[in-house]
Amino acid sequence: MSEMSFEELLNESMKEIHPGDQITGKVLSVHKDYAALNIGYKADGIIKSFDYSREPDLDLTKVLHVGDELKVVVKKLNDGEGQVVLSRRELVQSQINEKLKELFESGNVQHGKVIKITEGGIVAQIEPEVTVFIPRSLVSNKSNEDISTYDGKEIDFVISEFNPARNRCIGDRKRLLVLEEKKKRADALAKIHEGDIIEGTIINLLDYGAFIDLGGIDGLLHISEMGWGKIKNPKKTFNIGDKIKVLVRDIKDGKISLTAKFPEENPWLIARVNYALGKTVKGKVVRMTDYGAFVALDDYIDALLHVSEIAREKIKKPEDVLTIGQEIEAKVIDYNEVDKKISLSMKALLPEPEPTKENVEDVADVNIEEYAKKMEEENKEN
Repeated sequence: MSEMSFEELLNESMKEIHPGDQITGKVLSVHKDYAALNIGYKADGIIKSFDYSREPDLDLTKVLHVGDELKVVVKKLNDGEGQVVLSRRELVQSQINEKLKELFESGNVQHGKVIKITEGGIVAQIEPEVTVFIPRSLVSNKSNEDISTYDGKEIDFVISEFNPARNRCIGDRKRLLVLEEKKKRADALAKIHEGDIIEGTIINLLDYGAFIDLGGIDGLLHISEMGWGKIKNPKKTFNIGDKIKVLVRDIKDGKISLTAKFPEENPWLIARVNYALGKTVKGKVVRMTDYGAFVALDDYIDALLHVSEIAREKIKKPEDVLTIGQEIEAKVIDYNEVDKKISLSMKALLPEPEPTKENVEDVADVNIEEYAKKMEEENKEN
């Protein structure tokens, strides 16, 4: 066997490596942007900060020390200066992808800490370097929520999408919140029955009514059911956050209808006495139409004063003799509790007109004796 040169002996002792190989090296020197590693090859390896981690602007002196052993993957055998280009990031990403794939396929709820807030969503860390992006639309079940409040918080979510080819892993927190809300709603609904009286909290006000939180489930209080009095604008009568006592009118298909009209407070129970047929009552003109005026007898009950019942003489329109806000006295000429209608008459309280020559027929004098004699003769003939 011929003698081998020192260079040949050195090359023989060095292991063969190829791009894509996973190897372990020992750190020889560390700088902010790169580190040199002894990889048991004829040339040292070099790893730059962007090949070490996905973390931007990483200072390698804070994570590596001389003598540390580091598992890496070979990217290139020569960087142009005779050094082997190494990457820890690719190796770690492969391990991360395996972990994320496992978590995705399990379908289990994941727990992580929010480490970053972006314009499009949040980044949650499950374990070191294993992170998931949760889009803004999937962070919460509340619209227009300020996601900056999640910074540094621990949250639960599921991994809804995993695509390693596109380096895409999407988390979904909203799905869990929706399921939790459904469960709370079902639990709350099971405890509520028609006829129950509950104190709730107003959580939303609309032109047609209010939504009331009954403790895990909402109910609708329609404007027509907000009380025995008339409410024109709920937003001017109530405020969000107000406590209100309501009665459960109806439960249908999981929807709850409420009322604040309690039977024992029904003003018509009093009206049957105060505004009984034939009674004389006082009220205030609150509205007028072509056919009559509506008179408020109290805070809850209005009565109709028909134009024909205002005066004995013919009146074309109520406003010809009445004004809004005018107090009047009238007689109840019709009371209908079923339809909740009361009719009034001012005319009925007016004195009877004095007889005149034009409306009184002439009356002839009658001789009673002669009339009786005549009737007796007629009876004999018959």
